[in-house]
Amino acid sequence: MWVIHTKCREEDNLYIRWTLSNQIQCPILQRARRDPRRIEFFQGTLDSTSEIDEARIFDTTLRDGEQSPRTSFSYEDKREIAAVLDEMGTHVIEAGFPVNSDAEFEAVRDIAESTTTTTCGLARVVEKDVEAAIDSGVDLIHVFVSTSDVQLQDSMHATREEAKATAVEMVERVKEAGVECMFSPMDATRTDEDFLIDVIEGVSEAGTDWINIPDTCGVATPRRFYDLIENVVSHTDAYIDVHTHDDFGLASANAISGFEAGASQAQVSVNGIGERAGNAAYEEVVMSLESLYDVDTGIDTTRITELSRLVEEKSSIAVPGNKPVVGENAFSHESGIHAAGVIENSDTFEPGVMTPEMVGAQRELVLGKHTGQHSVRERLIEAGFVPTDDEVREVTRRVKDYGAEKQRVTMSILTEFAEDVGIDEREEVRA
Repeated sequence: MWVIHTKCREEDNLYIRWTLSNQIQCPILQRARRDPRRIEFFQGTLDSTSEIDEARIFDTTLRDGEQSPRTSFSYEDKREIAAVLDEMGTHVIEAGFPVNSDAEFEAVRDIAESTTTTTCGLARVVEKDVEAAIDSGVDLIHVFVSTSDVQLQDSMHATREEAKATAVEMVERVKEAGVECMFSPMDATRTDEDFLIDVIEGVSEAGTDWINIPDTCGVATPRRFYDLIENVVSHTDAYIDVHTHDDFGLASANAISGFEAGASQAQVSVNGIGERAGNAAYEEVVMSLESLYDVDTGIDTTRITELSRLVEEKSSIAVPGNKPVVGENAFSHESGIHAAGVIENSDTFEPGVMTPEMVGAQRELVLGKHTGQHSVRERLIEAGFVPTDDEVREVTRRVKDYGAEKQRVTMSILTEFAEDVGIDEREEVRA
């Protein structure tokens, strides 16, 4: 059954969606997991879905996401975003950098008090940072130190030995305070691997619960990152987390590769915002896990579009139309062949294993230069007209010509074309 999306103005939009018959439930942490979803996996690349068994999501929108150039979240922005992340069942929310300012400290503390999920605070391997994080009341403290030679020499101005010693000391302090600890060797993918393993073994012996492997400058590739994570897993009993940047557009792919290699968790940000080109995108990683690997993350994916729009508004970073999962065009079709196929069966020109309903979006059939007769006929019928084949052809010609001039074909324009051609309307519409 087709219905017009009633939240959009009919004169300006041609949003179309199928009614949702089986709403996915909204599980969050420590609630009963939903029944296994029955997804039809197609022949070919989706034959095997056994590479990842379980996966956790660590959201860093409020920390690394806020480090996007020209972006700043207010106290209320942070609380609002954190509340939605919490309600959706996100496993960890990195609320911020408590030592950064009094306002940041208060925001982190309040988020820790008001959410039910695990909250995390960031700290350098500096005593005042760690003490501020402890005082903020977060459940998890994320301590980090540079390990690549270029950052040690030209940013930290420290030796390898000093970096390792302070890392071990601060991990021990966090554990002494009775708080869960995550350690990050910053710039891990540009660090001498023997030294990286040496640091990892040191902090593991000091008792860290988690080791995060960050691709700080976005230079990893999926296969190389897989090999690195596999090596790290073999040298520690701590859980492995990954943090990937998108400088070459590989952040989400690298995060998934980390899971395949044995990582238990990935750090992501909503809409992929973050330093420089950003981070692995929350929506891309979650939906890849759910739809391509058939992993039940426990996250309420039906609120992903809502979350994306919220972060878009608060960050002032626009979501590109072609953004995977949440972009305006993610479930839109204009091409005649594609639209005709989707009208018959949406699986023809959509992934099939991910529907707009799964992410709280709507399918849209757009009229324009590439539109075919099937799509025009559907729109005319929905508008209350009873077109003949010749009339459909004539309106389609006008739609194409209008779209070729880079003009948007709205419902009012389509109605105007129909009336000019003289198409009859259904009696009940006139009444």
